[in-house]
Amino acid sequence: MTPRAKLTFFRAMAFVVGVGLLLLVLHMVLRYGFDNDALAWWPSPHGWVYMVYLVATALLGFELRWGLGKMVGVMLAGCVPFLSFWVEHRVASGARAQIAEAGEPAGRVAA
Repeated sequence: MTPRAKLTFFRAMAFVVGVGLLLLVLHMVLRYGFDNDALAWWPSPHGWVYMVYLVATALLGFELRWGLGKMVGVMLAGCVPFLSFWVEHRVASGARAQIAEAGEPAGRVAA
C-alpha cells in the first residue's frame, strides 16, 4: 500500500468515524433524553468502525514515522465529536507535504 493510499484510507475512516460519533451522540440523546431506541443498533457497529480507524491511523503513522504521542493523539481525536474532522484536515495537510517531500509524485494513482 502506497503512502497516498494510506492517507486516503485514513481520511475516509476519519470522516466515517466522525459521522458515526455524531450518530452515537444522537443515539444517546434519543435514548436517555426521550426514551427512544431508534438507534439502539448503532453502538456496536460504531465500535467496529472505530477499530478500523485505529488501524488506518496506525498504518499512516508508521508510514510517516510519527511518534507514539502524535499517533495516540490522532487516535483519541476520534472520540470527541467534530474533533476528528479538524484533526483529519490538519493531518492530511501535513501528510501530503511529507509524502511530497519523500518524492512520491503528486499525480500517482494508488494501486
